[in-house]
Amino acid sequence: MTLEERISASETHVFKTVFPNNTNHYDTLFGGTALSMMDEVAFIAATRFSRLRCVTVSSDRIDFTHPIPAGTIIELVGRVETVGNTSMKVRVDIFVEKMYEESREKAVTGIFTFVALDEHHKPTKIV
Repeated sequence: MTLEERISASETHVFKTVFPNNTNHYDTLFGGTALSMMDEVAFIAATRFSRLRCVTVSSDRIDFTHPIPAGTIIELVGRVETVGNTSMKVRVDIFVEKMYEESREKAVTGIFTFVALDEHHKPTKIV
């Protein structure tokens, strides 16, 4: 399988509902909750791509461009962007949809860096 085919095959989509218990005093999704969800989706995409143990080593710029209100559906999309020797960068976008209307907007974007580890918890070659 080519690199692009592996990237495509490992793209990860997760849908969730935003309930009031995950929102702040403005009735929008907590930023920390969004980051947690994004890290999890990035982890899944990195693991599906490499089929190795992966750990998050950093999150790069996270842009919150649109509020995510309670009572909406969100889709988190994780895709490997770059692959190094032992690390990879995974982009995660969150799209928000109103439940009872045809609408979809990108709300959050971020990049997460992962390192693949061997059985001794040392960085290991990915490709």
